[in-house]
Amino acid sequence: MNSQPAKPSFTAKQGQYLAFIHAYTQVIGRSPAEADMQRHFRVTPPSVHQMVLALEHHGLISRQPGRPRSITLRVSPEILPPLIPQPFNSSVQR
Repeated sequence: MNSQPAKPSFTAKQGQYLAFIHAYTQVIGRSPAEADMQRHFRVTPPSVHQMVLALEHHGLISRQPGRPRSITLRVSPEILPPLIPQPFNSSVQR
């Protein structure tokens, strides 16, 4: 019998979203809005929404319909990858 823990069942990109949700919740004290994820990952609102739906469909998060900032992780934080910082694009000319 193999006693190794099961590997996480999410993609690298999904792992980054899960890590962001966890980190944001730890620092801010509430779950992020989709707009927060959009700013962090620099993607469009539909891209974030599709990711949230996919995470929920795969049972990685849960949400309460009609309630903003209700995302809850359904995976152990110990299996999440480190959150990779996103590059900062400054509009200031050098």
